Order: sequence, then C-alpha cells, then structure tokens
Amino acid sequence: MDPHSTLSQFNQRRAPKAGPISQKSSPSTAALIRRPIATNSRVKQDEKYRKDMHLAFVNNALLQKANGTSEPFDELVNQFSTKTAPQPAQLRLWISALSHVVSRLERSHATLVQAVVNMPWTTMDGATVKAYTVFIGMLLSARPEYLSLVLGKITHGFTYQSGAQALDTNTPEGSSSPLTRRVIYERLHYLLRHLLSLIPTLPSTLQPLLVRNFPHKRQNQASQSTYIRNLLRISTYCPELADKILSTIVDRAIQIDVEIQVELEELEDMDQDVFELDPFDTIVGQEDADSDSDDGEDDDGNMSDISSDAGDMDRGAETSSDLSHVQDMVKKLDAILTLIFEHFQRAHEAISSSGAATTLPPELPELPPLPPLTPNLSPLSSPLELPSSDLPDPLIPALSNSRPPPRSLNAQFHTLLSIFDRLILPTFKSRYTQFLVFFYTSLSSDFADIFLGLLVDRALFQSATPAVTRAAAAAYIGSFVSRAAFVDREGARRVVSVLCEFLRAHLDSVEDALRIGATIASGAGSSAQSGVFYAVAQAVFLIFCFRWRDLLEDEAEGDELTGKAGKKWMPELGVVQRVISSVLNPLKLCSPNVVAQFAHVAQAADFIYCYTILEANKRSDYGSNNAEGRVNAPATGYPSTPLYPALLNSSISAELNTFFPFDPYKLAKSSVYIQSIYREWSSVSIDDDEEEEEEDDEDDGADADVEFRAASYGGMGYLNIPGSQGAPVDDGGLGKSLGAMSISPIRPVLMG
Repeated sequence: MDPHSTLSQFNQRRAPKAGPISQKSSPSTAALIRRPIATNSRVKQDEKYRKDMHLAFVNNALLQKANGTSEPFDELVNQFSTKTAPQPAQLRLWISALSHVVSRLERSHATLVQAVVNMPWTTMDGATVKAYTVFIGMLLSARPEYLSLVLGKITHGFTYQSGAQALDTNTPEGSSSPLTRRVIYERLHYLLRHLLSLIPTLPSTLQPLLVRNFPHKRQNQASQSTYIRNLLRISTYCPELADKILSTIVDRAIQIDVEIQVELEELEDMDQDVFELDPFDTIVGQEDADSDSDDGEDDDGNMSDISSDAGDMDRGAETSSDLSHVQDMVKKLDAILTLIFEHFQRAHEAISSSGAATTLPPELPELPPLPPLTPNLSPLSSPLELPSSDLPDPLIPALSNSRPPPRSLNAQFHTLLSIFDRLILPTFKSRYTQFLVFFYTSLSSDFADIFLGLLVDRALFQSATPAVTRAAAAAYIGSFVSRAAFVDREGARRVVSVLCEFLRAHLDSVEDALRIGATIASGAGSSAQSGVFYAVAQAVFLIFCFRWRDLLEDEAEGDELTGKAGKKWMPELGVVQRVISSVLNPLKLCSPNVVAQFAHVAQAADFIYCYTILEANKRSDYGSNNAEGRVNAPATGYPSTPLYPALLNSSISAELNTFFPFDPYKLAKSSVYIQSIYREWSSVSIDDDEEEEEEDDEDDGADADVEFRAASYGGMGYLNIPGSQGAPVDDGGLGKSLGAMSISPIRPVLMG
C-alpha cells in the first residue's frame, strides 16, 4: 500500500506516550512529569552552604587552636594528608575556606601550611590546580615568611626524582590521557610564574634554592637533563636569574668535563677511543646485547683461562670499569651541552624571526684605569715593558658595516663571556665546555671580535694575571682563529698582526737587556713571564698551519729572471724569522706536534725553513747550560739552547704541549651544532700537488742556501732562512674591527 495514502497504517492517529493527552491512557507517566528539577540557583545555594560549613569549621579550628585545643586543628590538617586520599572537589572546598583566613595563618599554624604545600596538587584535575595556585599566591602575599617553604617545594619538584614520585600517584578521575612529567613540570612553572608576578623580590630567595636542588654530578643523565631543562625554562621568564642559572649549569658541565679528562689521564696504557669501549677490554660475561648479537657464533667459548695471571685480570676488570664510567660521564656531558646549545639556538631563532634587532651599539663593560707607561730596560727578572713610542696607537671604536646583534642576544653573550673569563679560562682540563662560547660567537661577527679582544687582553696586556692563565688565553687565541670557520681572512690577519707585534716587542726587550750586559735571571718568575712568549709563539705557529693562505698578500709580480711569481707575506710575519732563530728558541719549548707541523707547512708554503734548527735542537745538551741563565752560543753560530731552560719542566711547558682548547669535537649528539662552523684540518692541509711543486723548487739547493751569520747583539746568532723576506713591522693595533672592542685596554703595556 502507498505509504502516503490516507488509508496507510502510518497515518493512523495514536495516543502520545507523554503529555496531557496521555494521562488518560498512561497514568504511570504522570510521576515523571511531576518530578522536581533542581535549578541553578538551588545548586549555588547548596554550594554556598557547603563553603560556609567548611569556613565555619576552619574558623573554629583556628580559634580552638588559639585556646589550646588542637583536636579540630589536627582534623583540619588531616584533610590534606595523602593517606586519606581526599577527593579533589572536597579539597577545593577546604582550599577555598583557607583562602579567607590566610592572614591568620601564623607560625603556630605551620603544620597546616606544610600539609597544604606538600599535597600532590600537580597530579589533580585542572580546577584543583587553579584553586591551589590562587591560594598559594594569596598565602605568600599575606604571609611572606612561608616563601622559602613554598619555593623549596617547587624547586624540588623540578628534579627527576620528584617527578617520579608524582607519577606514582593515581591519575585523576575523569582524565582521558595518562599523566606525564611534562604536565607536572608545566604546572610547577605555572605556579612559579604566578608567584613572580606577585612578589618582585622572589628571585633573590629562589636562586640559592635552585642551586641547592641541582643534582650531584654523579647522578644519571636523566636527572641532570631533567633539572637543567627546567632551569633553562625558568631563565626564559625570570630574566633576573638568567645569568646565574647559566653560570650554574656551565659550572656543572665543567665539573663533569674536567672529571672525564682527569680519569682519562689516570688510565694507564689506554690506546682506545674514549667514546667506544674496546671489546678486548670488556669483562667476560658482561658483554652488552649488541656484542652478543654480533658475536653469537662464539658463545660456547669459555675465556676464563685466557690468562694465568690473576692480578692482570683484576687490573683489566678495573680498567674496563673505569672506561665504562668515563663513557657514562661523556654521555652525561653530551646531553648537558646539547640542552644549552638548543637553548641558545631557540633564543637566536626567536629573536631573528621577531625582527627585534636594535640599531644601538652593544653594551660593553667599563674598564679600570690603565697603569702609567714607563720605559724599562732593567734585567729580565722584572716584567718587560715597552717605551710608549713603540706601542700601537690608541684603539678607538670603529664603525662596523655589519648590523649589531639584538640587545637580548648581546646581553646573553656578555653573560657567557663573563662565565668564560671566570670559570672556563682558568680551567686547563676542560675539553668541550668552551665550545659553548665557540658556538655563540658564530651568531654575530661582533661576538667573534669581542671574544678575541678579551683573549688578547688577557694574554698580552694583563700583567697582574697569572702567567698560566695568560698562556691559556694565548692557546685559546691560536685554537680559535685556526678552527673557527666564521673568522674571516681579515680577522685572522688582525690577530696575527697583534701577536707578532707582541713577539717583536719581547725580542727587542731581550736583545736590549743582553746588549747592556744585564744578567738573565732564571727564577720561576722570569720563566713564567717568558712562558707567555712561548704560548704566543705557539699560537702564531698554529694559526699559520691553518690560515697561511689568508696571510699571503696579493700575488706578487713574476721574477724578472725566472718569470715565476713569488709569495709575499703580510709584513708583520717578518718577525717570525727572528723568533725561531733567537736565543729564546721557541721550536724547542713549544709543542712538538705543533712545531713539526709548522716546519712542514712553512717549508711547503715557501715561508721559512726550520729543519736546521730542529736538528740542532736534537743534538743539544742542556746539561751544559750556565746555571745563572747566561747564553752559551754554540759553535754553529746560533743558539740551540733556550734562554730559560727551567721552562722545559715547568707547568706552563706541560700545558703548552697538551692544551688545545678547540680540538675536534667528538660528542655525538651536540656535535651537530659545531660541524657547520668548524674548520677541519683536512680542508686546509697542504695538497700533494702543491707540496710536490714546492719540493721541486727547493730540491736543487736547499742545503746550499742555508748560511749562518753572526748577529751583532750580545753574541747571539741568527739563522739566515731562505724563502723569508724581512719586512718592517707595522705598529698598528688589532685593526679596525678589533679596535672597536673596548674590552682591550687603550695603549696597553706589552708584557713578556
């Protein structure tokens, strides 16, 4: 039948199931209609009634407590106990009641405040978290004496162990997703930011608590990373503590970095890579899963009788354990540096994307007044100084074509620079922490100039600084200019110019003292002062090995006879010939590896020939040196003995041989931030074709061209080195860019 027909069964009238008409046919449905429905006003009245009841109980508990009856107060405290597991809705009522009496919560009520502070609020629903946050803000505004208690709980909550304890609690009812550490830490940061907005003086109380809760360096990687991530997060919304937070983290990185290097030195006969445990040193039966999967075919072998010497076996087990510990420390350091690099990168990207650049020049720290300049040609036991006429012109600020970095980045850089000067520079054992400065200086050309200015100031001009620290600064200069891919040709030439000027000034002072017959003191002070000279010389040698192409002048015209174009070097390099053939003999005192590489590159580049001096140094007998430190000129006509033989066994000499701050970066995770800005040796080493061409030019008469001539100063001899042209020394300072750095003192005194 057509469903649209009037006769269709679908069109038959039926009585409704509910409504007035249905009352006659269905009396049972009337009860549903007559049921009373609660209105919003009634719900609000009930809620207000419950709040009033809780507030009355709280007021009575405080009153009874004041009168000496503690039972109601103790019952109130128990409402916040984790053992009773109160419902969040019930807790919100108690928190609301306490919010009305925060001004009455005196020291005698500390147990109640402690119970509220210690409740697991971070694991509860959002409404309870909000109520708790508001209450804590009201409490501290009215009762600041509880600030340390609250902040102590918050800072402890940022630790890995505290997060684990919070996750042990039950997930709040009605939650659609499991509770994670991220949620817990976000709630803690939410509360801390709220308190910072209410209490301007809070950072002064917060900072020591953050340091106190910092995990010990022996704790695992997760503990270190978790707390450091939270600290870096705090630094983004609490700029008053950003400097101290960064300093605290860098200090922890240095501690771990130094411990790694110290433990490596204590391991004897260790030839394997630090970052990969040699399988031969693995304790039998303790191989990891990877080793088992790779070497499963040899599972039946019992290697317990591999050695009959039980003592050797014990030492091998101890060595393996030490290496395993070093590996753990390396991974820990890698994770820490990765977090700091990420923090720097995010800040740089955020500022770059917002375009928050400023046209104001970067702020530079004020300098102390400079000492007066007085000529001094007294015996070399005193610091060497130059007459003012020999000093470079005053360094004046120069206009830079590059846009200055944003002010926030600039402020953070100066914070990092201060940390470097205070913590990293005096530490010879750090291996990777200094790369934080290396990375940050790559963000702006101004940063690289300022960093180099600080190093030059510490190495050459700070006479009151310990000689070991000055030598370290010189090592940083050589390693930084050599390895930093973002230091351009002009920057490298400016640095080499000022280093060569320092070497020239030191040699002039030595020659003047010897000419007038001054006695050369051989005490520790003189050796230490002269150690700075050797550190600077080694820096020049190292920079030359990496950047010799940048030290060339424009191609010279071809020789009229041979038609070949000769190499012309920057004039300041002319002093290098005097340096290596002088009585100070730096080729004997500097690092053998650097000296060998410099001799090789200098010969291949047709700059200077060093092998005659190196051979003489091998034949020299230091036992025949004069005890008073006077020079004994050998029969060859030039000195093969250094002026300060005590330096051979000194701490400065040992550091020179081992300390190269920016050696290749081997940490696995954090290396991604260094690779693109780092200059590898393979990219600048002498090509085979280039070296063969130089050798062909020199094979005909290299030995015949080596002539010795006596010098006129104090009986000292100098080696006439082929391929090197003497050039007048320019008295210019650090150059245009480095001259803009007010870190470097004006008209400094050059110290030996």
